[in-house]
Amino acid sequence: MTFPDALQYLHQLRQFGFQPGLETTRRLAALVGNPHHQLRFIHVAGTNGKGSTCAMLESIYRQTGLKVGLYTSPHLVRFNERIQVNRIPIPDQALADLVEELRDRTVTDAPGLEPTFFEFTTIVALRWFEREKCDLVIWETGLGGRLDATNIVTPLASVITNIGLDHQHVLGKTHAEIAAEKAGILKREIPATTATQVPEALEVLKFKARELEAPLITVDAPAVQRFTIEPSLAGEHQRANAALAAATVRLLRFALPVSDDQLRIGLETAQWPGRLQRLQRGKSRWILDGAHNLDGIRALTAFLQTEEAGQRPTLVLGILADKDWKEMVRELVPLAGRIITAPVGSSRTVSSEELRAACLATGLGRPVKATATVAEALKSAQSDPFVVVTGSLYFIGEVMESLGLEPVAAVEERTLNEWTAPR
Repeated sequence: MTFPDALQYLHQLRQFGFQPGLETTRRLAALVGNPHHQLRFIHVAGTNGKGSTCAMLESIYRQTGLKVGLYTSPHLVRFNERIQVNRIPIPDQALADLVEELRDRTVTDAPGLEPTFFEFTTIVALRWFEREKCDLVIWETGLGGRLDATNIVTPLASVITNIGLDHQHVLGKTHAEIAAEKAGILKREIPATTATQVPEALEVLKFKARELEAPLITVDAPAVQRFTIEPSLAGEHQRANAALAAATVRLLRFALPVSDDQLRIGLETAQWPGRLQRLQRGKSRWILDGAHNLDGIRALTAFLQTEEAGQRPTLVLGILADKDWKEMVRELVPLAGRIITAPVGSSRTVSSEELRAACLATGLGRPVKATATVAEALKSAQSDPFVVVTGSLYFIGEVMESLGLEPVAAVEERTLNEWTAPR
């Protein structure tokens, strides 16, 4: 199987949508010898900040000399970004070989089994981490937690970053209902940490932790304010993620020794593209931020009001329709000097004209231009002194590719981020 063959096969798996439940994932894992039984994990769930927290944990533990696997989603440009060892993405041919292996095992030993894209790629990741003999895997949930394919593992620690209102059609309408789904990653007597501060969500997590006799450390607002290490990732919300990562590392020092210097350096050097990422392009300053839901947009606006007070950037905006996009627009428009809208390369995109209408509906009088493509939007903004690009991680991936920050994928890979609701 070639790499393009593997991508084509993964594209075919998307037809099975999103199926909550662990039975298929467990059967797939058993077909290849249950590779997760040979590995150690830190399992990370939450509404926002999962990827950033994972990147910080990975950076810290790599400082200690461990070989660290990292499993995250979605990817910005290339699928391989999802599966990394010491921040090196899985090579194309290695991915193709593992896809072929698991496909053949499924056809031969489990005919009729129809794994989803995420169930299948989760087992591919486990096989790569096992083959690479990783000392530790930082393991991010895809959606929710309780019924997420990643939840077949028993970790050294469980981490829940925060609880917000996102994917409500799948996870529940309230903070408490969503917290119950995220709390599904907690395991009996396995320690856990959280930076969740919504009272009703935190009560759910505490109740579940007591039920499972799982020690739970909470990183509250005062703890974040006392935290003195300045992480490389910008924004007050990243300080909360850094404090949470540090609390997790300290909790696990009995099993994974980390010095104070290694902890500090890991946080100060962590890299996570597309999250308040600053660029200088000629005389223009740019910020790229994949703030993909309302809480993410509020974190971005807080950053701009604090770190860029008095500035009126050009806002380049692309949002998915299954988000609270009208409210996201209302949060952003007051900060902008002018706005350029563009479609996201997804069937779920809000059209650039709809975005333009929503921006104008705020009544704030900001000039708004609707464009047909990302390339057109970027060309329109290229001479402006300060540009902020946001609205969707998928959109940020397209922008990074268009700006030459990432190599153009030979085969369309961003569509592998698409998913559908449960059947």
